[in-house]
Amino acid sequence: MTIDYAELHCLSNFSFQRGASSALELFQRAKKQGYQALAITDECTLSGIVRAWQAARSVELPLIIGNEIRIENGPKLVLLVENLEGYQTLCRLITRARRRTQKGQYRVLREDFSEPLPGLLVLWVPDAVDDVEPGRWLKQTFAERLWLAVQLHRGQDDSRRLNQLLTLASELGIPAVASGDVHMHARGRRALQDTMTAIRHHLPVAEAGLRLHPNGERHLRSLEALGDLYPQALLDETLNIARRCTFDLGQLRYQYPRELVPEGHTATSWLRVLTEQGIAWRWPQGPKAKVLLQIDKELQLIAELGYESYFLTVHDIVRFAREQKILCQGRGSAANSAVCFALGITEIDPDRTTLLFERFLSRERNEPPDIDVDFEHERREEVLQYVFRRYGRARAALTAVVSTYHSAGAVRDVAKALGLPPDQVNALADCCGHWSDDTPPVERLREGGFDPDSPVLRRVLSLTGQLIGFPRHLSQHPGGFVISEQPLDSLVPVENAAMADRTIIQWDKDDLDAVGLLKVDILALGMLSAIRRCFDLLRRHRHLDLSLATIPAEDSQTYDMIGHADTVGVFQIESRAQMSMLPRLKPRTFYDLVIEVAIVRPGPIQGGMVHPYLRRRNKEEPETYPSPELEAVLKRTLGVPLFQEQVMQIAIVAADYSPGEADQLRRSMAAWKRHGGLEPHKDRLAAGMKKNGYTPEFAALIFEQIKGFGSYGFPESHAASFALLTYASCWLKCHEPAAFACALINSWPMGFYSPDQILQDARRHHLQIRPVDVRASDWDCSLEPIIGAQPAIRMGLRMIKGFREDDARRIEAARAKGVFIDIADLGERARLDARAQEQLADAGALRGLAGDRHRARWEVAGVQKQLGLFAGLPRQEEEAVSLPKPTVGEDLLADYTSVGTTLGPHPLALLRGELKARRCRSSKELMDVEHGRPVSVAGLVTGRQRPGTASGVTFVTLEDEFGNVNVVVWRDLADRQRQVLVGSQLLKVDGRWEKEGEVRHLIAGRLSDLSPLLDGISVRSRDFR
Repeated sequence: MTIDYAELHCLSNFSFQRGASSALELFQRAKKQGYQALAITDECTLSGIVRAWQAARSVELPLIIGNEIRIENGPKLVLLVENLEGYQTLCRLITRARRRTQKGQYRVLREDFSEPLPGLLVLWVPDAVDDVEPGRWLKQTFAERLWLAVQLHRGQDDSRRLNQLLTLASELGIPAVASGDVHMHARGRRALQDTMTAIRHHLPVAEAGLRLHPNGERHLRSLEALGDLYPQALLDETLNIARRCTFDLGQLRYQYPRELVPEGHTATSWLRVLTEQGIAWRWPQGPKAKVLLQIDKELQLIAELGYESYFLTVHDIVRFAREQKILCQGRGSAANSAVCFALGITEIDPDRTTLLFERFLSRERNEPPDIDVDFEHERREEVLQYVFRRYGRARAALTAVVSTYHSAGAVRDVAKALGLPPDQVNALADCCGHWSDDTPPVERLREGGFDPDSPVLRRVLSLTGQLIGFPRHLSQHPGGFVISEQPLDSLVPVENAAMADRTIIQWDKDDLDAVGLLKVDILALGMLSAIRRCFDLLRRHRHLDLSLATIPAEDSQTYDMIGHADTVGVFQIESRAQMSMLPRLKPRTFYDLVIEVAIVRPGPIQGGMVHPYLRRRNKEEPETYPSPELEAVLKRTLGVPLFQEQVMQIAIVAADYSPGEADQLRRSMAAWKRHGGLEPHKDRLAAGMKKNGYTPEFAALIFEQIKGFGSYGFPESHAASFALLTYASCWLKCHEPAAFACALINSWPMGFYSPDQILQDARRHHLQIRPVDVRASDWDCSLEPIIGAQPAIRMGLRMIKGFREDDARRIEAARAKGVFIDIADLGERARLDARAQEQLADAGALRGLAGDRHRARWEVAGVQKQLGLFAGLPRQEEEAVSLPKPTVGEDLLADYTSVGTTLGPHPLALLRGELKARRCRSSKELMDVEHGRPVSVAGLVTGRQRPGTASGVTFVTLEDEFGNVNVVVWRDLADRQRQVLVGSQLLKVDGRWEKEGEVRHLIAGRLSDLSPLLDGISVRSRDFR
């Protein structure tokens, strides 16, 4: 007799730290075992349900959507969704339970069931076999929609348990049904499941005791095993329930908010009105005919696909930001749209670049456009709260991001659960790479002092390998908003974020794309804050009123500066890789900058386009084009495809793709590494090109370049949006370096460089930097005029480590009423406590009131004793005490400890004699060394970067008193001398000097750690991947 069965109670790994298998593993296993359907019933969450839906479709097994919940002081239930109404009921119930309490917890109360819950079927999982009381209440509440779940896991006496549960069911008049309480797809995951339980309860596995399941039966068992345990009637009942559950996520219908349209207009007509207003504002002399045609074509397509409300929403958000004087700029594929430019969302003039609107929105793709808008990073919260106010929390929420386990976090949790002592847990986590998703290699373990063959370690690593990539918790997306016409909780549950005043939905951006929900990205960009601050400083101190639009274009001095790679602190072209490219590319126009931003990216590098482009640009090889049609596409990049849009146009022109098909090709490019799917395009491209008379070699070359773009092609429009900010920041650095450096420091943390490196760079450019001083410094760094030259930068009180902003603001207010006479006067009028006064003394900020640091500390100590009973009485004059002056070295140490930088001599200037004895050259001396010579150099490590595309190369920046040296560390050396590379603050490098034109770097051969010479000075390195 055949057995048919549907599993109705099953947790995936989105029941965080309970379920030990992914939805895909569960569905593949259920299909193999011959199940008829599988319910995914995570605990009070739908965060994994879109993935479960995709898994179910891929293996063609019906998915039943459900949830397991525990009522507070009450029974455990499994709720199954019957139809659309039931799905919405479940979303609202989860939202209520989650919003009642803090992130990560939920509270379901009995009163949640006082109203009927239509469309849900309920399985009751009794806690004991004689649980009559809750059963009666459930029977009253759910009547015909209630079943008693019989779960048998080969306990001490399953047949007795079965009989008792069937008796309970018949007493209460509730039908019984078989279910498995599944926590994993196969028995082999039991060790991981136990470990996760221990992690959840913050205990070692050895002490978890009864919290662990007694055996490994909670997996998807074979139909034979189930037939041995359960009577046929209970197994058949699972199919009756499964047949009733017909809901599919594809039935959800999402509508965009409509309230932005005034009376008497439709969304289409209102978008046209706003666009026409925008055309008059953007092109006062009137636009070119081609632009008007483009705008018409776009508006038609937007109307045809029904996305007008989306554009109106983004326009409304940007309008709010402009009214509040918050700098913002759209980017990404949206910059391909002339309508977005007219609405003020993006800044890329369609006259200036070749737009490919299909890259942004296409008929064939028919999926929501994606507009990303960057706002100043410090004022973005105002924009987020505006959206919450405008649409209400019921209809607007942030997208979630699923945080997954990387190797360091996984190894830490597993090792702790298996009872390793804390120092070993830390050492083992250190053996993992920073963001690595692999267990640590054997040589790294040996280096950390572990024995790779020890059984405990092998168990830790095997469990870690299973846990990596599992979801860990939901966190909030930096700014992806979902806004809808109907309440959001009829589409997806909403919960509290960790931050106050924020709510998030339980899906991440990939889930939204799969279900077709629109999101608006309100992102933060530090450089916009810095540029806006710089404009404010220029208005106040230099009487210059600039904006992004009015910065003088195509300025040759700015391009000279860029060509010398003098770009510390500017946007996008400040990294090591960019700096080594600038002297080769020598940008001279805005379009050159667009190429520079796009070329130092994984896509062009892996597709092998960078060197051909440079050779053609430097006239070292001729520009050739396979045909006049392609010349039109590739002329602007000298015949080498550098942008995604060009690859799409090649497919359109040479292989007869339609624009929408070309966009599909782009999407396959982006996904082929993960899913494959490029091969059909390979044949189609080859056939299309052959028909149009191109050679097979050319078709193969284009295909290889497309694969290079797979991991990270850069759209031209995106590069152009970024290049606008790059040019603006370079112009400011070139013409107003003091205001630019000042604005960067006040906007920190952002970018590649620390305030210390920005100030050292400013000093190398002969700007005056003035120390922190309570008589002149505000909280922020400020400018002090010098006649006939760039203003001086006065360091702000924000530079003092640990100093509080409100103390600084009180100092500003007190100083506005009159100068400070002495330290006591300062302390009294600015109401500073002892801690604040000591911080000021250590930072040297009291030198104007008390002399050097030693005197200031002495006087602060003296003043403190004066107060109390004697406050207000005339002060007793003390004998003057003669204190030794701090030495240069002591001042230097105190500068770095307190302010993080020094205005005195550079640390290496003091160590130069010592370094000379070790045969180290300075960066100045290196300029005269010829190519290929062996040299030794020492410097402070100010940056380490290991880009994903550089095949394991690490770029290290060393700073000495004269400037920076770029060091290239090959992978094998980095692995051999990892401790020195990662741990040194002062690093000596012996290696080979390479010099080609203006490109200079040192290829490392041996590294030595000289940090002990610094004698306690702490210099922070900014490390990037």
